[in-house]
Amino acid sequence: MKTENENVKCPGQQSVWALFFAFTLFAACQSESRGFVLPEGDVAKGKQTFSDLNCSRCHSIGDIKWSGGETDDDPHIKLGGEVTALKTYGELVTSVINPSHKISRQAETKQILTDTTGASKMEVYHYNEIMTVQELVDLVTFLQSEYKLVMPENPYPYRGF
Repeated sequence: MKTENENVKCPGQQSVWALFFAFTLFAACQSESRGFVLPEGDVAKGKQTFSDLNCSRCHSIGDIKWSGGETDDDPHIKLGGEVTALKTYGELVTSVINPSHKISRQAETKQILTDTTGASKMEVYHYNEIMTVQELVDLVTFLQSEYKLVMPENPYPYRGF
């Protein structure tokens, strides 16, 4: 014989289990970052690497000014500053080691950042061949430290009811 409490179903419990299984399925699909962990980087050493590799030829960041010329060979690309969405560590690593992976359509069309084949002009400098893994880790740690997350402005101010 069933007691009255046994017949009571908890609708929240089913939702929790459904949410758990959905999260587990989602996490299983995110395999590209599993098992990939780089050591901690050093911001000061990363800033030095930025300078040593002459990254300011095309980039400015924080107190490091752009040192490029006035030609399309040395575009001025500002890094860091206030953003409404941070770049992940993985996105920054990818941007350094595979700069052609993601180039804005506007820049590609104007060939500001790309050569005639559509590849990033940054690839000309062969950073992957001269940079150590530790320099990459330090550089990305420095880059990440120069971004500040801010709330986006609301174009629809609250006017009350």
